[in-house]
Amino acid sequence: MSTFPIFVLLFCFPPVLLSQSFRSLQLPPNAIGPESIAFESRPVTGRFYVGIADGRILQYNGPRVGFRDFGFTGPNRSKRVCDGTIDPDLGPVCGRPLGLAFHYSSNKLYICDVYFGLMVLGSAGKQATQVSAAADGQPYRFCKGLDVHQLTGNVLFTDFGAVKDPRNASKALNTNDSKGRLLMYEPDADRVTVLLKNLSGPAGVAVSQDGAYVLVSNFIGNNTIRYWLRGPRANTYESINFQERPDNIRRTVVGDFWRAAAMVKQPAQSLVPVGQRMEGFGRVSRTISFEAWYGNQLISEVHEFGGELYLGSRFTTFVGVYRF
Repeated sequence: MSTFPIFVLLFCFPPVLLSQSFRSLQLPPNAIGPESIAFESRPVTGRFYVGIADGRILQYNGPRVGFRDFGFTGPNRSKRVCDGTIDPDLGPVCGRPLGLAFHYSSNKLYICDVYFGLMVLGSAGKQATQVSAAADGQPYRFCKGLDVHQLTGNVLFTDFGAVKDPRNASKALNTNDSKGRLLMYEPDADRVTVLLKNLSGPAGVAVSQDGAYVLVSNFIGNNTIRYWLRGPRANTYESINFQERPDNIRRTVVGDFWRAAAMVKQPAQSLVPVGQRMEGFGRVSRTISFEAWYGNQLISEVHEFGGELYLGSRFTTFVGVYRF
């Protein structure tokens, strides 16, 4: 589907209209990198959670309160050393939470941390508990995307590839790393199963409402695949969409999905951050450019809530909110 009319519409808006359609929720001082966003189950509160670069999970409590500390992932994390740090060498101590998702009935917040694997936080917050650090005898190298199927409580998540941590992420892109995995954690059995191997940078994951399939975005491979969890095509997959740098995917309340991705801008061949609304067969029904607010810095997540899109990015000190 052509996105040209959407770009024309967006870029023809005068600055005053652009400012009215977008606002930013500023993180605390020295905080950066709200990669993923997880809303609580009670929609009236609008309360949500983000993981940031220094290992903390922050809770947003509305415009009057803003963000406050809720939890952290590093078991030996020191607030004095870690809070506000952007030193990548401190990552193995401070942690780096990426994918976040709630299981509403148990009120558990599941977390993919680059260094500590699959983790979980209860309603009291504070230190996250490690759920799993390896599958099939292979430690997770870069736990990235995460989603929870609400009916079963099963957690679908990704291990990005052979790259060990974010300090080596550019190496994974340059070498076309294809060691990524799709995994599923079953809380009732306390078991992790490897569903797919040899993926090319699996970044985002979103399970369908009925739990029949899961969408996985390959950031390095520039495509999105659909893996069937049950039914006549169970344990098979197909590529359903090609797009530059697809990242996290979030299911909407009506059952389709928002995906963070990029488009190539001519003639400079630069990447423009976009959000794309997509149904389960890969057809994109809407593309929105966020270049006006993010420049050529990519966004990592588009999460629809209350008629607005909440945007994550590992490069910013704010959560973007776009009214569409």
